[in-house]
Amino acid sequence: MADTKREIERKYEGPAAEGGAEMPDLSGVPGVAGIVDKGVAELDATYYDTPDQRLAAASLTLRRRTGGDDAGWHLKLPVSEGVRDEIRAPLSDTVPRALAGLVRSRVRDAELVPLVRLRSARDVRHLVDDSGALLAEVSLDRVRADRIGAGEGTAAWTEIEVELADDGDPAFLDKVEKKLRKAGLRRSAASSKLAKALGETGKRAGKRADKPAPEKEPADAGDHVLAYLRAQYDAIVELDPAVRRDLPDSVHSMRVATRRMRSTFRSYGKVLDRAVTDPIGDELKWLAGELGVGRDQEVLTERLTESLGRLPRTLLSGPVRTRLRTWANARRGGSRRRLIAVLDGKRYLTLLTALEALVADPPLLEAAGGDPAKVIAKAVRKDFGKVSDLVEQALDQPPGTDRDHAMHEARKKAKRTRYAAEAAAPALGAPAAGLVKSMKSLQSLLGDHQDSVMARETLRELAALAHTAGESSFTYGVLYGREEQRAAAVEAALPEAWEKIEAQTAV
Repeated sequence: MADTKREIERKYEGPAAEGGAEMPDLSGVPGVAGIVDKGVAELDATYYDTPDQRLAAASLTLRRRTGGDDAGWHLKLPVSEGVRDEIRAPLSDTVPRALAGLVRSRVRDAELVPLVRLRSARDVRHLVDDSGALLAEVSLDRVRADRIGAGEGTAAWTEIEVELADDGDPAFLDKVEKKLRKAGLRRSAASSKLAKALGETGKRAGKRADKPAPEKEPADAGDHVLAYLRAQYDAIVELDPAVRRDLPDSVHSMRVATRRMRSTFRSYGKVLDRAVTDPIGDELKWLAGELGVGRDQEVLTERLTESLGRLPRTLLSGPVRTRLRTWANARRGGSRRRLIAVLDGKRYLTLLTALEALVADPPLLEAAGGDPAKVIAKAVRKDFGKVSDLVEQALDQPPGTDRDHAMHEARKKAKRTRYAAEAAAPALGAPAAGLVKSMKSLQSLLGDHQDSVMARETLRELAALAHTAGESSFTYGVLYGREEQRAAAVEAALPEAWEKIEAQTAV
């Protein structure tokens, strides 16, 4: 069973941390009332990666470590500079299944193999306040790194590591750093021990760690479209572990990235060959649908729960809250299991490989080399024209199923136009940025209407279940009526909102 710890730390190197130097005196750090010597721990860690170092390239580390008070498997996922989530699992001979899943979007079908062995003598001090509470752990680490295979280089160094206590104030690290700098130390150039080990052992073995080539500034239409696509591909891969961990908003964000990619394929069909992108777009649509099972459930549950919470007691009849909670939990559990199975499945991993190949070697058409101010602007205008037609169709329909459908289609096209404008913004500037804002506003308005349509369908379902169980369906009818009113309010607001958007659109 894996557990997670948020790790906030900084590493230091320099003249005072070389050759087995003593730990700097930190007694003068503001807030520190005492320093507790915790002794020396002998740590032995083996780091795993694919032979082509996919985890290291993404600043992820996976290790099996013995010694110290946290022996086991550790997977570290970057959150921000100096902040990582460390996910732990008990010691075993092979990579734990839970951790292997969290790196699957990077590893896919490649094998995880031992890459580097690090043995450290860790001299630990605890900085405590006047109540004895831990403020930070400071360690002097004397490290020996041995590359396993691939040249079998070795390296050795000493570094100082400062890790903030759980729930500590990150500003405290600045105070410690001020003292360390006075002692002649500086921030380590390497982001982790593994990064340093790979660089150092690579040099010793006659190799130099590859550095990513600097990205060029987008110049033509193809450059702008590809920059946007690469960002969405990166988002999908990076969000995969968050979705598996069920982190807030992760499913929604991953779904948005898949939709952005698919929309870009369709909007910029003159830039990228649709004979290549359409099959991939179909797979993205499938993935978005799988991600949407749980997400749509969350949105509906939140909406109905909030609506129920606003009702006065006189309008509550029967175990409505219990039935809604039971309905939501049953569906969420099933959708969650299904989603993890999707992420572990061959179809999803094949899609990731196809996306990686596409952004690496894109199927560019002749228009890709054209002036972005012309090629991209034309594509955005075409999408906006489709939105305009659909909104006008919706406004021409009387209230009812046909209008509901037309408004839903307009919402989908508004979303696509928004994404096309996002990709265009670096090239077109303010006009595209303004269109993004307008389409987001329209999408929100029409989305509220569609949510009402879905809420009414769910309320009919819940009312039928309640009736079958011999419960009152009165409250479901009240909520249904209120949803009708919300939808009617959106329909009444749409003409003025659309007129304003048309007047402001300048792309």
